[in-house]
Amino acid sequence: MLQEIVQPAQEAQSSSALQAKVSVSVIPNNLAVKCQKCREILYGRDWQRNLKVCPRCNYHFKLTAYERIELLVDQGSFVEVDADLISADPLHFVSQAQLYAEKLLSERQKVDLNESVVIGHATIEGYPLALAVMDFRFIGGSMGAAVGEKITRTIELGLERRIPVLIASASGGARMQEGIFSLMQMAKTAAALAKLGAAGIPYYSLLTDPTTGGVTASFAMLGDVILAEPGSLVCFAGPRVIEQFMHVTLPKDAVTAEFVFQHGLIDAVVPRHQLRQVLARLLRLCSSARGLVSISG
Repeated sequence: MLQEIVQPAQEAQSSSALQAKVSVSVIPNNLAVKCQKCREILYGRDWQRNLKVCPRCNYHFKLTAYERIELLVDQGSFVEVDADLISADPLHFVSQAQLYAEKLLSERQKVDLNESVVIGHATIEGYPLALAVMDFRFIGGSMGAAVGEKITRTIELGLERRIPVLIASASGGARMQEGIFSLMQMAKTAAALAKLGAAGIPYYSLLTDPTTGGVTASFAMLGDVILAEPGSLVCFAGPRVIEQFMHVTLPKDAVTAEFVFQHGLIDAVVPRHQLRQVLARLLRLCSSARGLVSISG
């Protein structure tokens, strides 16, 4: 059944390929950027140097998967796996006279990714981990069968090597062009995380803007430690959907990372500049508790 839903994978890329993909995402002629929140005009070079965070209002712009990996892990340590695993079109879905298979092909060409998640293993300050990082540019970071399979393989990699797992979510939810095959990934990833938890291996979940739908309802909210970037949209159904169906206006900022933190749904809201240090500390504490040492140590 899996072969009908996702196409075979090949062992993937080294950190040199990562650097090449990161460079693709940088726009050389981007001299100025307008902040989407406060409308401030930012110098492109300063904006890049500030990790794409507005210095005036602290708005966190979206990062690509490779930009986030470069931000978090030790330089040259990331090894990507299963980069060529892609979704098939089991339902022959058609929307606005376009086949789903054609849309997948156009998305791959547009964003230079095969799917909306990049997975592999790396180190943070010498401590090893398996990680999966979602990319919102690819069909809104939606979770289809290939995404669910790659997330599951990341968890299984952590289980096999007995190393912590980090998943950075950025998703609009389940990919409905794949119907039930997409919804099955919620149970599939949750079951894999249950095995990880039974083995006593920690799982860290990082919520970025946005984390919604079936991703929120599955692996994103199952972390032993759940972190979020400031201002991230974190919810199952968005405020407009709730207002349309329930005719209720939500309080301001009711679906932000800060709101869910105040109500105990996540553990911390961490600014982008501090994410690497916080994750390194968590890995250090985990390694000390389990009697492990870092690779560099």
